[in-house]
Amino acid sequence: MRSEQTAPVWRAEPRNTAQVRFPDGRTFEAPVGTTLEQYVQAALGDSPVPVIAALVNGKLCELTCQMWSDAKVTPLFLSDSDGVRIYRRSLSFLLVTVVRELFPEAQIFVDHTLPFGGFFCQVRGREPFNVEELAQIEARMREIVAEDAPITRERVPLDEVIEMFRARGEEEKVQLLTRRRKDYLTLYNLRGSRDYFHGYMVPSTGYLRYFALHPWPPGFVLQYPRRHRPTELLPVRDYPQLRAIFHEYGEWLRLLGVDSVSGLNEAIASGRIREIILVSEALHEQRIAQIANLIARYRDEVRLVLIAGPSASGKTTFSKRLSVQLLAHGIRPFPLALDNYFVEREKTPRDEDGNYDFEALEALDVPLFNQHLLALMRGEPVQIPRFNFKTGRREKGETVQLGPDYIIIVEGIHGMNPRLAAAVPREHTFRIYVSALTQLNIDRHNRVPTTDTRLIRRLVRDATYRDYTAEETLNRWESVRRGEKRHIFPYQENADVMFNSALAYELAVLKPLAEPLLLQVEPSSPRRVEAKRLLAFLQWFEPCGTDLIPDNSILREFIGGSILRDYTP
Repeated sequence: MRSEQTAPVWRAEPRNTAQVRFPDGRTFEAPVGTTLEQYVQAALGDSPVPVIAALVNGKLCELTCQMWSDAKVTPLFLSDSDGVRIYRRSLSFLLVTVVRELFPEAQIFVDHTLPFGGFFCQVRGREPFNVEELAQIEARMREIVAEDAPITRERVPLDEVIEMFRARGEEEKVQLLTRRRKDYLTLYNLRGSRDYFHGYMVPSTGYLRYFALHPWPPGFVLQYPRRHRPTELLPVRDYPQLRAIFHEYGEWLRLLGVDSVSGLNEAIASGRIREIILVSEALHEQRIAQIANLIARYRDEVRLVLIAGPSASGKTTFSKRLSVQLLAHGIRPFPLALDNYFVEREKTPRDEDGNYDFEALEALDVPLFNQHLLALMRGEPVQIPRFNFKTGRREKGETVQLGPDYIIIVEGIHGMNPRLAAAVPREHTFRIYVSALTQLNIDRHNRVPTTDTRLIRRLVRDATYRDYTAEETLNRWESVRRGEKRHIFPYQENADVMFNSALAYELAVLKPLAEPLLLQVEPSSPRRVEAKRLLAFLQWFEPCGTDLIPDNSILREFIGGSILRDYTP
């Protein structure tokens, strides 16, 4: 038996209370069974930015969660990614509940997001809502917010849930649930309206103060706040090119006969997935050919093609497939790498944390880049720099001289920013915005954010080509998203054309590749919550193998096996 001195130990009486410790060190105590909401209210009161949920010992919990033991609690605000997701989901439930109350014949489909913060929604079963009807719906939503009606959850036997959705005519949910492996489903209830939503909710409608409804033919917009300005709504503006993309994708899905995850699962089960893949890829090739035709039509004017888009959009494969199409028109593409125009390391601007900001436009030698663009267009010899990333210095590269049959192609995050090639006359430039702009939704009320599609793509690509773990990719993602919001999204409507790189079938292919990576995120990791969230929505997809994917597919950029990986035009 050890005889060394140890920390004192004393006998204690059992406690019937639980202590909650907040990040600032303050600790609050209450009887066991007290809700998380009550603890948060005691600690933060009426916070200027609403608390929407919390992490309890690193696990995401609703505010209705009862505390039965001591815990560390981190509040999640409307300005946090998980907080804003819960807010938007709860707001959608409020909308669906009110429409059922006022217009029971109407079926609401939550379709896609809009850059100013909002869901584009469509109405089926009746004519689209007019301005007066939207005002009536919004007024009733605000009444229920003022009532602070509770949103409760209940575990319901799966057979009962399926019958409920079948009676409502929500067949896509019925088909989805017939493949569910568990014998129950958690439903939410608001004023007697029961529904399934993929993820947590706020405790009551009093949290949902910031929203508005706007006509947006052929549907309407349910507007919500963005994270960076969580208690206000941004000005509503039109995005005509995005509208066109969303309409086009809707037509593609109808052509494919797949308008939800259940439709895709059915195609996999029936063996029709080969057709889905072939037609999806043909539609991509058709669109790329259309863009090449448009450039060729103005070949006497256009000398510079600028391609930009957020991370994991498939820009590299797109630019190479576009180059092949241009060659078919007798136009020779010359890829000019922006990375070679970085300024010397000591001249690189720094971000708010004092780190080098390589994504800032000022990190590039824009005057030299413009000087070289103009010289190349005039057919003059230009010595292209080569940037040494180890030394942080620019070195001399090869000398290039282009003939009249050449067109310069530049791919980079600043491609839509008019300042990048300000010296080049507008009529000589053609801008293309590339992104996975749309995606199959789980069902009529549950979206799969396109941001998540890009993140899954990046997880798989980083593991395939960079030997990154899922945790490493997730750690970088917030910074990547911050750069996109700052340098890419504000300029997307400057594009002459947009290319939607999403493929209707891709998450079925990415699922078996991404799941093992996400499962390796340790339970103690701060990224475990995000990993579990991604795993939870991937569970709805049936897996599909990679053998049917063409070797020039944009998806090959992420899963491997691309014939274009080492191709240089």
